[in-house]
Amino acid sequence: MLYIGVDLGTSAVKLLLMDGGGAIQKIVSREYPISFPHPGWSEQNPEDWLKATVDGIRELTAECDKSQVAGIGCGGQMHGLVALDKDDHVLRPAILWNDGRTTEETAYLNTVVGKEKLSSLTANIAFAGFTAPKLLWMKAHEPELFARINKIMLPKDYLNYMLTGVHCTDVSDASGMLLFNVKNKCWSAEMLEICGIRESQMAHIYESYQTVGVLTPAMAKTLGLPETVKVCAGAGDNAAAAVGTATVGDGRCNLSLGTSGTIFISSRKFGVDPHNALHAFAHADGNYHLMGCMLSAASCNKWWMEEVLHTQAYGDEQSGITPEKLGHDHVFFLPYLMGERSPHNDPAARGTFIGLTMDSSRTDMTQAVLEGVAFGMRDSLEVARSLGIDITRSKICGGGAKSPLWRQIFANVLNLDIDTVETEEGPGYGGAILAAVACGEYPDVETAADALVRVTDTVHPDPEIAARYEAQYRKFRQIYPAVKALFPTLQ
Repeated sequence: MLYIGVDLGTSAVKLLLMDGGGAIQKIVSREYPISFPHPGWSEQNPEDWLKATVDGIRELTAECDKSQVAGIGCGGQMHGLVALDKDDHVLRPAILWNDGRTTEETAYLNTVVGKEKLSSLTANIAFAGFTAPKLLWMKAHEPELFARINKIMLPKDYLNYMLTGVHCTDVSDASGMLLFNVKNKCWSAEMLEICGIRESQMAHIYESYQTVGVLTPAMAKTLGLPETVKVCAGAGDNAAAAVGTATVGDGRCNLSLGTSGTIFISSRKFGVDPHNALHAFAHADGNYHLMGCMLSAASCNKWWMEEVLHTQAYGDEQSGITPEKLGHDHVFFLPYLMGERSPHNDPAARGTFIGLTMDSSRTDMTQAVLEGVAFGMRDSLEVARSLGIDITRSKICGGGAKSPLWRQIFANVLNLDIDTVETEEGPGYGGAILAAVACGEYPDVETAADALVRVTDTVHPDPEIAARYEAQYRKFRQIYPAVKALFPTLQ
């Protein structure tokens, strides 16, 4: 049988067609716009996601035996607020995960409601990108629209709703809303009340690998697929990527270098970081995970290359960064172009170069950007280590992971073995695996992931380079506390 994996990203939707043995038959991508109506705001039209996905699925399946398509699984950008009225019309553009407008609402939740109470109710504290602060913002600034909300959704759940007619979500994506009791996998009645929301407006909750429904007759006709095609609940993009890299079960780690950057640690047991620097979420394999998320990762490199240097020759720009230069750069970069989430929870933070001198070169600054993202990811790894979690190796995925140099930098900054997997389409591949489990191809997610995901390359840290980066990281950690007070004055 064949399975469609959907990766609903921030800049594009990527779709892949996978057979039951895990081989990818075809990949299709469709881009859509993102708008920034005010500084720090980030929005998209959900209807653009749907059109791109429908067009993409048509192309994806144009040459295959459509009768063999058994299931669809979506991995999607998390936290975005999609609000529909009673007629299923989109009320306003979706407020995305990297939107920073909710500073006041986030502060209210963390200080007035209180971090301790939030953590007891949801296992997390408020971050500007989470869904609950967005609802409070909409309630305060768009009360007429807020009063018309009939259904509240996350981005990939909007796709699933349009495919099946079922108002659904999964436990991993729901975990990032600050409305969900993660430990018990149910909506938090108290958090819904705090946000002025009724449970009837919220989606039915499923495990990621469960079937939520089949294609509606109209959608099946539109796609040219059988009405028997099952749609599983899917997962948030990071949980889906973890499935796609076999970061399932207990004590496994995955680094994702996409628009944002995440470190994802799987666990069979529910646990909370007492400092709430790491998110405690449910996982797509039926268990739990801890996750640190930095808002700008590969997007820092894209910004530097394309917006500042005006080039797309990434490899050429990195060619001068030779092994002997690693850990010796005197330029540092704080990768906070959209504010920062883990571990600082500071939407006012901004990107910063420091250490420039008259002999600083273009190559030095390129190296600083790559290293700054790795240092930022290590901040979250250090939180995990402080909890007694012993991580010695990690998978890596995402667009930034395609750079051999960046993988080498990560291996040495984090002092971990870094494994590259055969299939680099993390969230999409994870979505397809979840669909295969939903259709009975495999008995559970862990069995499926371990059977299908294969490591093709490992980068080992070099002791000498790792030691140099250890000293550099100690310097990096001093920069943010030193400049933190300046950031709010720059708004």
